[in-house]
Amino acid sequence: MKQNLAHIAIVVDDYDKAIEFYTQKLHFTLKEDTILSETKRWVLVTPKGATECSLLLAKGTNEEQKSRIGNQTGSRVFLFLHTDNFARDYQNLLDNQIKIVREPTTEAYGTVAVFEDIFGNLWDLIEPKAISL
Repeated sequence: MKQNLAHIAIVVDDYDKAIEFYTQKLHFTLKEDTILSETKRWVLVTPKGATECSLLLAKGTNEEQKSRIGNQTGSRVFLFLHTDNFARDYQNLLDNQIKIVREPTTEAYGTVAVFEDIFGNLWDLIEPKAISL
């Protein structure tokens, strides 16, 4: 049996603003942007090199959905972005003036920093330590 996560929905307030942030600031790839109706689009972005899971950018349309923008997990870190080069990607966050919530630290599992996207969601940027067998 094989299963995998295909998409994770993240509620945003504007499709184009979200696409711009994820593709221009975090350098994600826009995989799909399909118009479904006058108010709904199917928008998928993925980190460079990712092959399995995408972020589905879902525009909040009612008050309940809009109330979740930026706080889908009750102020906990929501998404975990692994990298093969922490210094490069952390510098990119700084260069793009992305809010750093927690400065880099070295933990048992790797190097990590917490940043905030333009909607207020918290992310871990992690370069995992190599596992030696």
